[in-house]
Amino acid sequence: MAAAGFLVTLAIVLVSSSSISTAFDNDPLQDFCVAVPDASAAVFVNGKICKNPKLVTTDDFVASGFNTPASINNSLGFGVKVADVNLIPGLNTLGLTVLRVDFEPDGVVPPHTHPRATEAIVVLEGTIYAGFVTSNPTDNTKNKLFAKILKPGDVFVFPIGLVHFQRNVGKTKGMAIVAFNSQNPGVITIGNAVFGSEPHIAPEVLTKSFQVDKKVIEYLESKF
Repeated sequence: MAAAGFLVTLAIVLVSSSSISTAFDNDPLQDFCVAVPDASAAVFVNGKICKNPKLVTTDDFVASGFNTPASINNSLGFGVKVADVNLIPGLNTLGLTVLRVDFEPDGVVPPHTHPRATEAIVVLEGTIYAGFVTSNPTDNTKNKLFAKILKPGDVFVFPIGLVHFQRNVGKTKGMAIVAFNSQNPGVITIGNAVFGSEPHIAPEVLTKSFQVDKKVIEYLESKF
C-alpha cells in the first residue's frame, strides 16, 4: 500500500509540477480561492467565484470515497470517480483534477482527447493497454501511435490535446489513478463527437471523409 501511495503521489506531482510552468490554467493570485456554488450568479468567471477566505474550512480541501470502485455497469466496461473543483472546492484555480478509473476485463476507455490538460495515469490493478496518437505530420506521413501494456506501478503520460485510449487486457478487474494539470480538462470522445452530435453532421461530410457508404454512417450514428 505504501508503494501504491507513492505512485499516486508521483503522478500528481508530475502533472501539478508541469502546471507551474506550462499549464493551460492561469496561476492563482492568492493562497487559495475556494469555490462557491455559482449556478445562479449574474457574473461568469474563468473558473468559479471565490469563497470569503474567512469562511474557508478544512472540509473545503477534503473528499472521500476513492477507496471504493466506480460503477462499471455499462457497455464499455469502465467507470470513473472524479475529484475536481465540484467535489473539492479548494481545487479552484489550482490546476488539478484527479480521477479513479475502474475497468472490467476488456473494459475500454474509447479514443478521446482533453483539450485543456496533459494526463498522467498510474496503474494500480490489472493490465492496461494505453496509448496516444500524434497530430497530423507536416510531411504527409501517417500519424504515429505510442502505446504500451501497463502493469501495476507503471505511469504513462498523455500529452495535452492528443487522441488517446485505455483498455484492460487482463483477465481481472483493473484500476488506475489519473491526474490532470487543469481543474477543467474537458473531454471529447471521438465517436460521440463525430457520430452523436446534435444535430448530426451532414452525411455527405462523413461519407466523403471516411470513404464509406451512407448506410455505414447511419449505422454508426445509431450507436451514438
